[in-house]
Amino acid sequence: MLTRTWTRWLLMHGFLRAFARLSARRGEPLGKLARGPDGLLGSSPYIEEIRRLGPIPKMSGVHITADYEVCRTILRDRSFGVVSPNHPSLPKPVRWLLAKTDLGLPNLGEPPSMLVTDPPDHTRYRRVVGQAFGPKAIATLEQRIAEVADDLIDHLESKPRPDLIGDFSARMPVTIIAEMLGLPAEMHSTLLKWGDSGAPLLERGVAWSTYRDAVEDLAEVKEYFDRQFDGLDDEPRDDVLGMLAADDALTRREQVSNAALLLDAGFLTTVNMLGNGIALLASHPEQLELLNAEPWRWRNAVEEILRYDGPVRMTGRVANHDVDVDSQRIPAGSLVLLSLAGANHDPAVFPDPHRFDVTRENAAEHLAFGSGIHGCLGSRLARLEGSIALPALFDRYPHLRLDGPPIPHPLRNLHAYRSMPVELGVRAP
Repeated sequence: MLTRTWTRWLLMHGFLRAFARLSARRGEPLGKLARGPDGLLGSSPYIEEIRRLGPIPKMSGVHITADYEVCRTILRDRSFGVVSPNHPSLPKPVRWLLAKTDLGLPNLGEPPSMLVTDPPDHTRYRRVVGQAFGPKAIATLEQRIAEVADDLIDHLESKPRPDLIGDFSARMPVTIIAEMLGLPAEMHSTLLKWGDSGAPLLERGVAWSTYRDAVEDLAEVKEYFDRQFDGLDDEPRDDVLGMLAADDALTRREQVSNAALLLDAGFLTTVNMLGNGIALLASHPEQLELLNAEPWRWRNAVEEILRYDGPVRMTGRVANHDVDVDSQRIPAGSLVLLSLAGANHDPAVFPDPHRFDVTRENAAEHLAFGSGIHGCLGSRLARLEGSIALPALFDRYPHLRLDGPPIPHPLRNLHAYRSMPVELGVRAP
């Protein structure tokens, strides 16, 4: 098992880490992006260097873009597929090895996770659970989200040194998604642990020790959801797990893999958005003051948080066949890296893009949740949670301030904080 796991890590991550080191030594922007956590920021000088090279330059054998229109076009174009370990563009020996080392675990970054599958499978998976994340279903959660947010805020005062990640930003979305999936409250801490260890698998080029630890937790995730689905065979439910279980066209592996994806994606994005938003507002008191005076701007403020410092910085697509983008030929099998953070800081679309401005008129045009058929399924839920939780927090504690610099999560592509100690200040009457 260990040899198989190591071989899979080498194919999925190890070679890429070595390639990134070589590219960085050559001084190429792509290598700098891959090696440093700050390289993927929308305001990074490496992103701006790529932007100066043109809409979709090629370097180190791959195309890369920070251009908003190019990113949006590719995300919506069915001529491009997601980056997957079984994509036909990979050499046959690599695909053979990946098939032989398949661990059979619910890895978010591997099929049959809908995140890395294309139609028709992607269509099947998304159709099963799409209704639970539709506008009407999400609207019914508004009152419950407000209750959970208020309850967590009430408990902050009892903490000697409140941490707005562990005590608030993580707890709120995991409570909501667990209830949507029909999972008990006593599992919340375990779910957060699994989410924290599984998050690096959404990236490429992770260290061996990180991958090994994540795989160990994934075995627990698989065992847990297998038991859940076994129980659903005898007692059907109308929650999201019940929807997956009721579809006879899905295999057990497809059910477990997409349940794990919905669990992690259901709170990871929101945890990161809330943490990034709190840090931004605490460091831009004039923007927070404006929101206190004009609270109707909070929904737009959430969009500007997502634009300015979105939870996902980059994604990738593979050309399914020869295709022209912005008058440039992209050959079949070519990898195209899309800097979502760069697109969200494109001055051609967002004037003065490096300024955080909650009144920005077109903030909602950001690509933080992607676009097209792979647009984030939970985007409505994340937006609603942000527009309720953030004003609730700052209404209760208008003088809240950071107690030292927030501790960032050691990830490159997923921008998040691991810890954010604060001083609450005087509670509002």
